[in-house]
Amino acid sequence: MCGIVAYIGQREAYPIVLKGLKRLEYRGYDSAGIALINNGLQVYKKKGKVAELEEHLTGKNVQSNIAIGHTRWATHGEPSDRNSHPHQSGNGRLAMIHNGIIENYAQLKQELLNKGHVFKSDTDTEVLVHFIEEIQESNNCSTEEAVRIALKRVVGAYVIVIIDSKDPNTLIAARKGSPLVIGVGRGEHFLASDASPIVEYTKEVVYVNDYEIAIIRGDELILKNISNEIQTPYIQKLDIELAAIEKGGHDHFMIKEIFEQPQTIFDSLRGRLDAKLGTLTMGGIRDHADLLKNANRIVIVACGTSWHAGLVAEYMIEELCRIPVEVEYASEFRYRNPVIGKGDVIIAVSQSGETADTLVAIESAKEKGAIILGVCNVVGSSIARASHAGAYTHAGPEIGVASTKAFTAQLTVLALIALKIAIEKGTITQQRFQHLLDELEHVPEKVAAALELNEKIRQIGDKYKDARDFLFLGRGYNFPVALEGALKLKEISYIHAEGYPAAEMKHGPIALVDENLPVVFVATKDSYYEKVVSNIQEIKARKGKVIAVVTQGDQVIPGMADDVIEVPEADELVAPIISVIPLQLLAYHIGVLKGFDVDKPRNLAKSVTVE
Repeated sequence: MCGIVAYIGQREAYPIVLKGLKRLEYRGYDSAGIALINNGLQVYKKKGKVAELEEHLTGKNVQSNIAIGHTRWATHGEPSDRNSHPHQSGNGRLAMIHNGIIENYAQLKQELLNKGHVFKSDTDTEVLVHFIEEIQESNNCSTEEAVRIALKRVVGAYVIVIIDSKDPNTLIAARKGSPLVIGVGRGEHFLASDASPIVEYTKEVVYVNDYEIAIIRGDELILKNISNEIQTPYIQKLDIELAAIEKGGHDHFMIKEIFEQPQTIFDSLRGRLDAKLGTLTMGGIRDHADLLKNANRIVIVACGTSWHAGLVAEYMIEELCRIPVEVEYASEFRYRNPVIGKGDVIIAVSQSGETADTLVAIESAKEKGAIILGVCNVVGSSIARASHAGAYTHAGPEIGVASTKAFTAQLTVLALIALKIAIEKGTITQQRFQHLLDELEHVPEKVAAALELNEKIRQIGDKYKDARDFLFLGRGYNFPVALEGALKLKEISYIHAEGYPAAEMKHGPIALVDENLPVVFVATKDSYYEKVVSNIQEIKARKGKVIAVVTQGDQVIPGMADDVIEVPEADELVAPIISVIPLQLLAYHIGVLKGFDVDKPRNLAKSVTVE
C-alpha cells in the first residue's frame, strides 16, 4: 500500500527512482509522482499509472543526483493530480512523500490555517509538510530538527522522505509503523518501501526502526532516534535475486508464482524436515519450545489469505497438540479488548510482515504478557522483529497482489510448527509423526502434479467466466480452502463468490442455487467425504453446476459433477496445500479470460500498512 523510492548519490536519480516505482506497482496505487532538485525544487505528479507519469516527463530536464518518488493509494482525498505525492511546503522549499496515516491531521491543519497556511490538496501529507515548514521558520532551525520536533506531535503511522532545495545533498527520512529499507552502496544510498527497487543495485540494507530518523548524504548514513541520540545502523544482506522480482517469460507474476510453488514449498521444508531420519528442526522456536507446548491457548491473528491459513492451522494444532486455538481477524482483535495473559501464545501470520492491524495486535498482546510467534515471508520485517520467536516461510518475493505461493508456504510452516509442538508435548504417536513427515516431504511433487492440470482448468474457467456468482464449499480442513478459493476469485475476476462450510449450505446459501450458479466443492478423500457427497447431491437436485476438486481415482463424485479436477491423494492434514492449487488456477484463468490485470486488481494493495 503506497510505495516510496528515493536515491542520492553520483548517478542520475530519475531513472533509478522511476524504475523503482515500476517495481512497486504491485503494492497497489492510483497515482504517482517524483520530486528532484534541478535549478530549484521540481515536482511532477499524475493520477494514473507510472507509465502516465513517465510520458508526462518526456522531454523535461530531470537531471539530478537526488530524487524522491511515490505511488499513492488514496486515503485522505480522492485520486487526483493535486492529491498525488510528493507534496510541497507552502514556501516551496520542501518536498515530501509519505506512506501511512496522520490521525491528528485535522487538528494540525486547523492550527496551520489559523496561521495563514494555504493548502492545495485534501491530504494529511500536505498538512505534515506544512507543519514541518512552520516549525522550521518559527524556530529558525534545520530541516532535520524541524522533522524531529514535528514528529513528536504526530499521531499515526508514517514513513516520510523529505528533500530540501536549500540542502540539495541531503535526504531526511523517518519511520513509525510503516516499512522503510535503506540500501547502502558506494557513495550512494537507495530508499524504498521494500527491497524490490534496491536489489538491482546493492545487497546491503538497513531496516529502519520505529521512531528513527535517517539523515542521508551520498556517502553517509546517520541514524538517530526521536530524542536525537545516535543509533548504530545494522547492515544486513539481502537474500533475493533480481530474477525473483521479474516475470521470467510468464504473462503475469501471478501465474509465475503459482508455478513456483513446488520449489517454494520445498524451500519452506528445507533444513527443517528430514523424513528419512525422522527429524524436525525449527530453530526459530527452539528457545520457546517449552512455552509453546505448555500454552494455555494459542491465538492466531492475521488478515485476508493469512487468516485462512490460520484457520487450517487451528484444525492442525487442536488435532495434533490438544491446545485450544482461536483465529482472529487482526483488525477486530486490536480493538475489542481481548482477554490475553501470560501463558497465552499469539501466532501472527503475515506475508509482508508489515500488516498494520496485525502489528498493532501483537504489540498489544505483548504488553499483556503473551509470547509472540511470527510467521512471515519478508526477512527483517516489522512483525518478525516484534516477535519473540518465529519462522520465515522462505517463499521469496511475491509480486502478484493476490497471494498464492505465500499461502501454501504459510500452510507448510504452520504444519511444521504444529508437528513440532505435538512431538515435544507427546500428543502424537511416533508412527503418526513419521507418517506426516513423509506426507509433507512429498507435497512439492504432488503440487507439481496438480499444476499439470493447468490447461484443463483454463477450459473450465472459460466455461464459467460469465457467471455472476460462485459458491465454494468444503468441510473440515477443506473449509478454509473453500474460503480461500472464493477470495481469490473475488480478487482477480470481480465475480461475487462466497465460501461456506458445506454443512451450512442448508442454513441459507442453498436458496441461491439454480441452473446458473457454479458451485465449487473441495471434496478430496477425508473423514468428511461421505457427507460432502450428500451435499453435492443436494446441489444437483436443484440444478446447480458442480465443479469438484477430488482425489485421483475417485469413482463416485465424477458421476455427479459437471466438471472434475483430480489432485494427488494426501493425508487430510496436508491436503489443503495441494487442493488449493486448482482454485488458484481457476481464479487466474477466469480473470485473464475476462480481460483484467490479474497482477494489480482494482482497489487492492499488496500490503495493507495503514488502517
